[in-house]
Amino acid sequence: MLPDMEAKQPFSDHDWQATPEPVRQYVRQLEQTIAVLVNKVKELERRTEKLESKTNQNSQNSSKPPSSDSPFKKLKKNRKKSKRKKGAQKGHKGHKQELLKPTQQQNVVPEKCDCGCSTIIADSLQPYYTHQVIELPEIKMDVLHLILNKGKCHDCGKIVKAKVPKEHQTGYGPRLSALIAEMSGIQGNSRETVRTFCKSVLNFSISIGAIQKVVDRASEALIPIYDKIGQLARDNDINNVDETSWFRNGKLNWLWVMVNSTVAYFMIHKNRSKEAFLELIQDWRGILVSDNYGTYKKWVHLRQTCLAHLIRKATALSEAKDKVSQRFGEKILKELQLLCHWAKAPPDEDQWSEFYQRFIDLIFDHHQQKNGAGSLARSLIRQIDSLWVFLEVSGVEPTNNRAERMLRFGVLWRKRSKGTHSEKGNRWVERIMSFKQTCQMRSLPSFPLIVDAIDSFFKEQKPNLDWL
Repeated sequence: MLPDMEAKQPFSDHDWQATPEPVRQYVRQLEQTIAVLVNKVKELERRTEKLESKTNQNSQNSSKPPSSDSPFKKLKKNRKKSKRKKGAQKGHKGHKQELLKPTQQQNVVPEKCDCGCSTIIADSLQPYYTHQVIELPEIKMDVLHLILNKGKCHDCGKIVKAKVPKEHQTGYGPRLSALIAEMSGIQGNSRETVRTFCKSVLNFSISIGAIQKVVDRASEALIPIYDKIGQLARDNDINNVDETSWFRNGKLNWLWVMVNSTVAYFMIHKNRSKEAFLELIQDWRGILVSDNYGTYKKWVHLRQTCLAHLIRKATALSEAKDKVSQRFGEKILKELQLLCHWAKAPPDEDQWSEFYQRFIDLIFDHHQQKNGAGSLARSLIRQIDSLWVFLEVSGVEPTNNRAERMLRFGVLWRKRSKGTHSEKGNRWVERIMSFKQTCQMRSLPSFPLIVDAIDSFFKEQKPNLDWL
């Protein structure tokens, strides 16, 4: 901080008048220079504070994802340290390996008793426990050779050649194609990893180009499922929406998601705009759960703003150097956390009345201030009607965490592959991510479903959509 520049002159007016004029002019110049320097220092202090606040941003006090947090800097934990011991607590049932249907059984009988006896009474034997051993069968590829024949027409003598049936034209069956699609899209492996797996585990060679063709066909096979997921998303009354950056050939695109309790619908668009948002939702007019991005704020229907984002902003404000902003940040953080807690245990009429009055007084007491507290207070006033929709409508969540969770796999995909290289690649990402996340939400295994989709595609039939 700067020292007090309003210090008293160490001389009297008489002494000043007795000072030679050149000296007085020099002193005046020095005073002007000092005043300029003081203003510059103040401006630099403000800029430094802004830069420090940005530097200190993390997933707890900003909208930055946890993956962006520095591994060398420990984050403050808001939770109090539990007194419980590590591991499962007393009374916890635990998780046991599922007992699968056996392909073979083997009885194991005791050889002898510890007492040294040589025999066990046969009539006393009875099962007491089943020990399960899971093993892969020896992997042998099922290879079909289609011997194409040709023959002479009885009437015209023309040579007629047999054609490969449509379901076999790709050269790879539906289960193998589904496995490659599962590894590439569902598990997020590179083409090289898939190629190596096929050679090492399945004992057959496949080129990167052939893998890409299999993936392209799997993408086409998923179109009916993808379209159905989009329809179901737009039929729902409540949806969470979010977006994150994506890259196609190094150019900035955006990965959007529209998700509810049953389906997750993804779309990659070149823009982060109202145009892209409307293309995602189409004619949907339900309750929107989102962050405070400008496009979402213009939603004319009911909207629940993400309280987690506001809590992070309040957390950042509570760490500000400005004491007024800091105190406001601490108070509003406490109120927002309480509001968010009511998603699990709604308040009674008295609790709500006390909270509402306290909250309104707090933000209106600070909204005219030209600091961080004023900025956050004005933001809360502008979206006041979107703060507690979750208390009024059943099924609405107080945060947009659901959409953010859906995007995490996309973020990992982006980091690993640097995005996509074509529009065809964008379509593959949209379809396979929608399929993957929807299966996961419904606790359904993806592999049998993608086998059916590809098999139906080969046979030019519609896939099974009943699971949706």
